Amino acid sequence: MSDDDQVSVEAHPSSDATSKWKPLRTWPVWVLLAIMLVTRLSPQLMTEPNDWVWMVAAFGPVLGSLGILLWWISLSRARWHERLVGFFATVGLGVVIGVLVDPSMRGPGMMVMMIPMGMAGFAIGAILMARQLTFRRTLIALVLMTLGFSFSLLVRNEGMWGNYAMGLKWRWTPTSEDKVMARADTDADIDTERFQEAIVNPQWPGFRGPNRDGVQTDVLISSDWKSHPLEQVWKVPVGPGWSSFAVAGDLLFTQEQRGANEVVVCYDAKTGNEVWAHEFAARFDDPLGGPGPRATPTIAGGALFALGATGELMRLDPFNGTVAWQKSLKEVANRQPPMWGFASSPLVVEDNVIVHAGGADDKGLLAFDVEDGDLIWSAPSGDHSYSSPQLVMLFDRPTVLCLTNQGLDFVNPADGTMWLNHAWPVEGGYRAMQPQLFGEDKIVIPSTMGDGTRAIQVAKDGEQLKAEVLWTSRSLKPDFNDMVVFEGNGFGFDGTIFASIDLETGDRNWKNGRYGKGQVLLLKDAGLLLVLTEKGDAVLVEATGEAFNEVARQNVLEGKTWNHPVLIGDRLLVRNSQEAACYRIPQAATETTSADTTGDEDSMKP
Repeated sequence: MSDDDQVSVEAHPSSDATSKWKPLRTWPVWVLLAIMLVTRLSPQLMTEPNDWVWMVAAFGPVLGSLGILLWWISLSRARWHERLVGFFATVGLGVVIGVLVDPSMRGPGMMVMMIPMGMAGFAIGAILMARQLTFRRTLIALVLMTLGFSFSLLVRNEGMWGNYAMGLKWRWTPTSEDKVMARADTDADIDTERFQEAIVNPQWPGFRGPNRDGVQTDVLISSDWKSHPLEQVWKVPVGPGWSSFAVAGDLLFTQEQRGANEVVVCYDAKTGNEVWAHEFAARFDDPLGGPGPRATPTIAGGALFALGATGELMRLDPFNGTVAWQKSLKEVANRQPPMWGFASSPLVVEDNVIVHAGGADDKGLLAFDVEDGDLIWSAPSGDHSYSSPQLVMLFDRPTVLCLTNQGLDFVNPADGTMWLNHAWPVEGGYRAMQPQLFGEDKIVIPSTMGDGTRAIQVAKDGEQLKAEVLWTSRSLKPDFNDMVVFEGNGFGFDGTIFASIDLETGDRNWKNGRYGKGQVLLLKDAGLLLVLTEKGDAVLVEATGEAFNEVARQNVLEGKTWNHPVLIGDRLLVRNSQEAACYRIPQAATETTSADTTGDEDSMKP
């Protein structure tokens, strides 16, 4: 007699009463629970992640939950009234809990957490009570299922981490938006004459710096953070969003979400106090990235340009936030926001402000007049990109590069003429990184985790361009985390682990440093990489392809950090979706006292 057929006489004294009851068949449920666990942990278990791993992590547990329900109906050997009660109670309770959870838990939160936890509770109850030949086993399974479902009532989801773990907070705790809207800052007056020169010649004009390559020059810092740790100057709550900073003098410009409004905001770099904020009715929120704008403002020609996640492009006065003009990419490009919102940081070239919109036909890349916002030209491009247009010099002429799901576009910034489209499509995927020029005519293209990285060499072909593929490598497989290049090597994120590749061959130099989905800034003159990890640590790594060497580390932010860091003089500026901070970083030439590294108290030194 098998174990499943053995029933305790003591527990079931009346064979007549139990003749129609059978022990539950539990082995299928063990298999389903194992599948649910493995698929949910797949991002952490995989050493070579792919861009489809999030689908496995999201859909595996919910499909396993469906399997548990099917097992109960068809293979469990429960009596039919047990099966019916269990089925309808499960569906009914799931619907009720789904209505009552925080809105942020709907969608992926229900798929990844609520439904799997409830069904796992039901399965565990059924396993524990498998030999109980009464209706009590169904009641116990339903009680554990209710507890599993109900946990989701206590939490909210603030988006996924890079490893697809949910960013959970207790439902009753204040959100970052609550905290920033509770601040008592009073808008400050700006001495426009004092900051006029800084606005015209900003130290850090926008996304990833003057060339959008994540390179900072003329900064020599100390790597001895044990003797001279970073000194916090200020830390303030900010609304969610993945913008970085544009910097002009003591003025910091960024974007964030505050309730039903997107905000372009100016902060005082010395104190962290809000100088002004321009709010407009718009809210973009996706369950993976969370709420808030994605792009970074751009300072150019004495003006400020910003693009919101719902597609509102605007020119503002950098001294008070007054809007000079505003255009909707949804209307101009005739499209709705893509899956993760509009994320193109505006690029200003001469009299044109250029953004990627991804509209049909020739409405992919758009150029607007900086003065009045009129559409100057448009060009075809891929329909999904979370990269930003980038200006480079190729063969002595300015060229705009724009990386999309279809490949890399080379465009004349004056009239939108397409000089080259290097086709490298990704089906169903996205690209969220910047191409990098190395040498005079070579470009490294970071793609998705499934495709890795590619290097091409560009040549003139009459007035057009042509490109030759030098190599395609899976030795560096970024996701949405940008890379930098230095002395023939590329440095970036291979999944969640920092890595370096040889740009001549695409071969990996080294792979080390579990920094999650962070960002990197090259301190060129110091020969150092400043990595801001996903968990908010600032890390210094030697910028060499010979070996990985982490030389310093200090925590600077709390919470998930995907935003690009900025270093101006001796001030490190960092932010994420809940707080922003400024740290004084020790300089290499004057390490002895904090007074030696204060810099100009009236303005941040370039």
